[in-house]
Amino acid sequence: MTSSSASSTLLDSIHTSLADLCAPHYHDSSFDPPRRFSAFAHRLQLALTHLTRSASSPDAAFPPSVLTALKGIAADLSAAPKTMSFYSKGKIFVLIHCLSLCKSLNENTVAVAGWLALLESSVEDLSDLRKKIADLSRDMKQAQFKVTENEERVHHTLRKEGEATQTKTSKAVESAIIMDLARALGIEPENHAELSKQIKVLRNDIAGSNSVSERRILVSLERILENWAVQPNITTGLEFEDDAQISPFKNFLCPLTKEVMRDPVVLQSSQTYERSAIKYWFERCLDDGREPTCPVTGQVLQSLELKPNIGLAGAIEEWVNRNVEILVKIGVQKLSEEPLMVDGIEGVLDNVYNISEEYPHCRFRVRNAGIVVLIVKMLRNSSKSIGTHLRSKALVALVSMAKDEESKEIMLQEGITRLAIHSLIGSSEKERECAVKLLLEFSSDEACCIKIASEKGALVLLSSMAGNLEHPGLSNLAEEVLKQMEKVEGIVQHLAAAGRFNPLLTRLCEGSENVKIEMASMVGSMTLTNSSKEQIARQCAKILVEMLSNPEGRAASLKALYNLSGLDDNATILVDSAVLPALTGILFINQDTSLELKELAASTMANIVSNPGHWELASADKEGNSMQSESFIYNLLGVLPLASLPCQISILHILYGIASSPQASESVACHIKSGEGIKTILPFLEQPEVELRIQAYRLTKLLSERFGQDIADELRPCYKLSLLKDKILDDQSADSERSDAACILANLSLSEDEVKTLLEVNFVRWIASTLKNQHETSSGRISRSASSMLEGLLGLLLHITKNLNPKTLSTVKEHSLITIFHHHLNYPSNPRVKQLAILGLKNLSGCGRSVAAMQSEPQPPHGLCSHLMFMCGRSSLEPPTCPIHNIPCEEDSQLCLLKSNCIKPLVDLLTDNNTSVQIAAVEALSTLVIETSSSSNFKRAVDELEQLGVIEAVITLFTEVRPGELQERTVWIIERILRVENHRHSLNQSLVWALVEAFKHGNANTKRNAQDALTSLKQLSGVSGNRRSL
Repeated sequence: MTSSSASSTLLDSIHTSLADLCAPHYHDSSFDPPRRFSAFAHRLQLALTHLTRSASSPDAAFPPSVLTALKGIAADLSAAPKTMSFYSKGKIFVLIHCLSLCKSLNENTVAVAGWLALLESSVEDLSDLRKKIADLSRDMKQAQFKVTENEERVHHTLRKEGEATQTKTSKAVESAIIMDLARALGIEPENHAELSKQIKVLRNDIAGSNSVSERRILVSLERILENWAVQPNITTGLEFEDDAQISPFKNFLCPLTKEVMRDPVVLQSSQTYERSAIKYWFERCLDDGREPTCPVTGQVLQSLELKPNIGLAGAIEEWVNRNVEILVKIGVQKLSEEPLMVDGIEGVLDNVYNISEEYPHCRFRVRNAGIVVLIVKMLRNSSKSIGTHLRSKALVALVSMAKDEESKEIMLQEGITRLAIHSLIGSSEKERECAVKLLLEFSSDEACCIKIASEKGALVLLSSMAGNLEHPGLSNLAEEVLKQMEKVEGIVQHLAAAGRFNPLLTRLCEGSENVKIEMASMVGSMTLTNSSKEQIARQCAKILVEMLSNPEGRAASLKALYNLSGLDDNATILVDSAVLPALTGILFINQDTSLELKELAASTMANIVSNPGHWELASADKEGNSMQSESFIYNLLGVLPLASLPCQISILHILYGIASSPQASESVACHIKSGEGIKTILPFLEQPEVELRIQAYRLTKLLSERFGQDIADELRPCYKLSLLKDKILDDQSADSERSDAACILANLSLSEDEVKTLLEVNFVRWIASTLKNQHETSSGRISRSASSMLEGLLGLLLHITKNLNPKTLSTVKEHSLITIFHHHLNYPSNPRVKQLAILGLKNLSGCGRSVAAMQSEPQPPHGLCSHLMFMCGRSSLEPPTCPIHNIPCEEDSQLCLLKSNCIKPLVDLLTDNNTSVQIAAVEALSTLVIETSSSSNFKRAVDELEQLGVIEAVITLFTEVRPGELQERTVWIIERILRVENHRHSLNQSLVWALVEAFKHGNANTKRNAQDALTSLKQLSGVSGNRRSL
């Protein structure tokens, strides 16, 4: 390309750019930078035209230096039109980018000025042109495109609104933003239409933009303008009817909030604002990194001093007071109407609340007008008719008015606490919340707290709310009320009664001695729930035990400990607190202790030992003796005859508790016996005091299980055996006494004559009838005393079955005792009942075996056998013989387990959870495998038992049991069975292994029977034909 064509191309490019930059709309722009830059472009256009004309010919080539300058100018001018085009968009868009636009124009101007300086040096011979270019170059180098201060402030504000971290803007700040923006746009802030138009233009300007910041600015401005367009609130925040309100003057309104000012202040610019509103604006200016300005004038403030506008504030206050007086009169009128018109009440209540909250200095006007009294009377007299919504409104108004002390006093005099407490069970959560808030206002005063606590159910309701996490807000409020009340000394007991024990416990643990005694007395006198007893015991048991050493606090502490000991779970806590040695000292050692304290000590100890527990291992006195020790038992027995009646009851209870301990029951019973306790205890069976007799019978029953012979020997000389029988038949006595008496008599070792005397026909008939009725009427669970009575009556029937004779056999037949025993084999809740029923069957079966042996001998019937013929007698028709007894047994035989269908239930009991029941079942089944003289008859019996599942069940049980009595009993049966059935079981490896283990680890009888069984299975060598040798 030639130099002339290059020059032409460069000039065309420059002229094209300059044509865009010199467009008329840039000259008319409201912004200074595009106007000035367009002016520079126009001057450059003239200079280049002059340069072109000065050439010698149109096709003449410029010197290289000129071409270089033109090339630089063309390159830098090519970017300027794009920058300038932004000024063609809306004004808000330009304000958003004004700083970056100015920077870009400044860079272009300086660059072009540099190329003009080069061009100037290349046209030395053209003085006019050179001067034009030099002037333009100088002016462009010195040009500094800037935005105005207001534009810069608006720019920073808009950029702040576009930040993601920007928090919600307050109404005052929004108003100031609008004022600044309107000023920068050259329009009035009140011109909502023009502002809205400019924002719409911005929306169009950024339609194709991907800038998130720009979109945030648009959304923020739309929201701010919408809020700004809302009509100003020229009311006091109060509700007026029709034209009752006195309208405010315009200067009462804050320019930022558009609301009546409450604290007007004057700025350096002489403009007045609401103090809080202008402070918000100042904070926003500082956050934006700009100097605070006056929102109305845009003036930069040199001082941020806020001077109260006293004159204006006084005028506003007077205006407010006149409006409040109007509303107070209306409120009194509406609240005094008879009947009450519900429709207008809500507005009155809202106004009372707003006056109290917005203008606290006017509360006295509401109070003096009697509105507080009228609202309380409305709640009292018209509570149902106004409904829960208005009750809530009324309570809200009173909550606010309660901040006025005189109003609070008026409410208390009118009984507001009771009304508030009644609203605690209101139908809406809002009403309940307002009621609690009102009580919270009163709870700051001690007298008010006492009044609240005295209201029935108040603390219980508050405690219930405090623990209800479904409504956390309500729960927290109730908790605050209770915490305030806990500071008041006079209501500690009321709080404790409602389940709030912290004040009581704190004072009990940390108070003075007198306070501790007072708190302990409260604990001793209160009716406590189980959870409360546990809470108090865990926190204060040690303190209460320590108080026992103080004579002044001993009574209160003992009462408290007795109350706490009523919970079984507290026994361990009290024992760990070393209560037993302290109680022992009061009961046995301190001679000057009153009877009442000894009774409390004994009762507390009785509660502790009611169930097995930690007390069994604890020291009961300072010497370290346990409660099961001989010395402790002797002390109890020594005190028993001399103690007061309540103390005697507790001591018998203690002895029973100790003797019931699984750990040391045998040794304790022996200590009682050796200490002549039996002789001491038995006279209490005849005491007139019911509770004393009950405890005596209970303890005697326990002792009779081990010392039946000794108790019988003690009762015989005094002819007191019949006392037990009379007690059983006495339907006026307590059920527990009667059942214990039955068990005692059943456990005694009676002679045959005593059995005949005591268990005479009528008594046995009563026993049988009672047992049958109980079986027929039982529907599942029965009481403990009824279960104990069942145990005793079955035990009495065992006395009959132990020594059968013609007379007793007749009784067995008459009352079908085998059926009674059968019915009680599956008694659910008392293993002892099942065991006694099994033993009864065992005795009857054993007797049947003896009768069968006698009857199988060929001799004429006489004596006992003649009487037995009606049960197992022969017939001239020779009926089939029983496989067990090898004689004919009647279908209703009372001595045959097979005919009475008792074998299957006994087999089922081999898997019972109670070992004693299993042992008894094995013993009863053992009566069926007693070997007879005829091996064929014995094999027939074994075959029958095999078919009934007895053999398999016994073998299974034997393979599972450990060494002991049950193993000994089962191996005896197995050894008898294997004598005739060895071939069937020789391959049963589990049986063989169990027999080997029994032979190794069992007692002498077990080893002997296991050896014989293994010999029968041919599992031992060298013992051919000899069962008793190895």
